Formats: sequence, C-alpha cells, structure tokens
Amino acid sequence: MNRNERYENQTLALLTAMEGHQKEIWTALPGIIESFNPTAMTCTVKPAVLIPLKDPETAEITQIDIPVLLDVPVIYPSGGGFTLTFPIANGDECLVVFSSRCIDTWWQNGGYKNQLPLLRMNDLSDGFAFVGPRSQVRTLSNVSTTTTQLRSDDGVCFVELAGGHVVNVTAPGGINLTGPVNISGTVTATGEGTFNGHTVGNHKHPGVQPGTGTSGLPTG
Repeated sequence: MNRNERYENQTLALLTAMEGHQKEIWTALPGIIESFNPTAMTCTVKPAVLIPLKDPETAEITQIDIPVLLDVPVIYPSGGGFTLTFPIANGDECLVVFSSRCIDTWWQNGGYKNQLPLLRMNDLSDGFAFVGPRSQVRTLSNVSTTTTQLRSDDGVCFVELAGGHVVNVTAPGGINLTGPVNISGTVTATGEGTFNGHTVGNHKHPGVQPGTGTSGLPTG
C-alpha cells in the first residue's frame, strides 16, 4: 500500500490526491524541434523539461524524459487569406500548447460538430507548436526597441517599420523584385543604376548635334 493512502489528516490526503491528478494535466511545455513536415505543416518535438518522480518508499527523486511529441501542428500567424511563413529547422525552440480536448477529428476534417466521442483531455497528443520562444542561450542580439522588424537572426538583413511612417530595408545581399513595380512619389537614389543594360548616369546617346533636336536611344 502506498503510504500516502494512510494519511490520518483528511486535508493532507485530499491535497495529495489533487496533486497526483494535477500531474496528469498538460497545459504547455517548451520543446526542441526534431523534424518538420512542410506539407502537413507538422513537427516532431522533444520536450525540453524532465519529470521528477519521487519513490514513495525511499523518497529518492529521479528525472525521466517526457515522450517525444509526434505530428504536432505548427502555428503560423495568418488570417484573411494571408500567412507569414518562415523556415523551421531542427534544433529550433518552441512552445507546445495542449488543447483541453482531443483535436484528432478537427485536425483531419476541419469545421465543427464532427467530434468523435473521445474523452481525452489535456493530453500530450493534442499539442500545437508555437515556434519562436527562446532560452537565454539563444536570445537575439541588437533587438530594436523603437521599430518593428522582420529580420534575420544575425540582424544583418531586415525590413523595418519605423516612426514617421518610414519603412527601411537593409539587405546586403540585394533585393530581387519580380513583376511590375509602381511607385508614387519622389524617388531618391544613391549610386549608379542599370535599366535594360544601360546605366543611368553614364550612358551615351548617338546622333547628337547642337540645336533643338532629339537624340537617339542610349548606346550603353
């Protein structure tokens, strides 16, 4: 018999029973991404914390692993037909939040009112992964405290929304645009530009004569 069952104090016995029940309720856990399936938008997560277990006879405490979480849906910020996606790599940290009820049929079929009579609650099988929480060994450097940024982890490349309705883009590797570009307002550029193989500042025109005539097309 477990000696916890021999408590003479009913309050202590009740608290012990409640504590035991509480240990079976999962709410949220930090985890480490082990793999990512971009087609199913799911990941495999290794919980980053251990469970301490106390031997009722010896009072010795041992630490055990929480089972690896499989097919965990990844949450990307989205709405209104638009989604912000980003690459997810093995070793990324995340926060897994567990649904209070079974998500199996919703995950397979979407919609509502299609729930099977499964009584699973606050279970390790029903987690969603938020990728992005960071431990102190993986904090970002030079985080802006005055602007909103979409940035690389090293801070070298970023798109920034600053005060005064200003958008700044820093991309040492260059910016590639595909499709028509419409610009309203004044454009100020520093440095040389090339359009259809012709430089803006240093191109030449043939057939130029003094007077009011119009020159030919640029030659380069």
